[in-house]
Amino acid sequence: MPHTHSSAPRRGASDAHQPQDHDQAELLDLDAEVLAEHLATITAWLPVEAPPRRIADLGCGTGAGTFALLDRFPDAHVTAVDSSSEHLRRLREKARAQGVAERVHPVRADLDDADWPDLGTPDLVWASASMHHMAHPERALRRIHDALPPGGLFAVVELAGFPRFLPPDAPEDRPGLEERCHAANDRYHAAHMPHRGADWGPKLTAAGFALDGQRTLEVNIAGSRDEAVAAYALSSLRRMRGSLADALPAEDLAALDRLLDTGGPHSITRRRDLAVRTVRTVWAARRGD
Repeated sequence: MPHTHSSAPRRGASDAHQPQDHDQAELLDLDAEVLAEHLATITAWLPVEAPPRRIADLGCGTGAGTFALLDRFPDAHVTAVDSSSEHLRRLREKARAQGVAERVHPVRADLDDADWPDLGTPDLVWASASMHHMAHPERALRRIHDALPPGGLFAVVELAGFPRFLPPDAPEDRPGLEERCHAANDRYHAAHMPHRGADWGPKLTAAGFALDGQRTLEVNIAGSRDEAVAAYALSSLRRMRGSLADALPAEDLAALDRLLDTGGPHSITRRRDLAVRTVRTVWAARRGD
């Protein structure tokens, strides 16, 4: 939620055989659990003209959006596309456990490939935290536009980087550590993922869509006694750590490693002052007649 190989779930390009898929999947599952209420708010806001029957979830991960959309639209079927076989395996398991396997069609595909999967004619296309992973998002936007019928809706959900979890004066030995980690991580992504943080409105209209709404959702969840929030913070900072080895001073890296040491006294999982603070923006765009 979420993002290159070294610091977050990658859902737009082929990574099916990479060992970090398992860690990415766990982070996606925690993201879905902790932010479920906010995701439901986004799906409830979607300006659909009629309940969609056919939905495509592009870069579905382990299914956060897929299952939120199935809850929101109980007569819908979802084609769930991802490049990771591990993500899709977890999605299938969840679909069976929730009794909706017949309503989910998982498809493994790389959305940067020249040959796209057959999406049929979806009434709604959903892309959450996946468009910025693509090497050629403008090409993907045109393909999505062409796949939709006249009046079909496309929802793009993006997040403002990784969530924040610690108060500004934490940890005690290196106050402000998390902000410095985010600043370094942002510099890394500016070089490796130029579309992260983009304003998708102009890109959507350039691809032929008509904007039908935009909403920004500020998330602030207190999690002092929530094990899922602690696990989410641990998993997120672990993912971020991979891109920071050469970007932070040794003192900051050492403090970060103390937070990530679950057996140590300074582990982030032992803290009672955690929260989840992030921002998510959704654009709704429609294909014209």
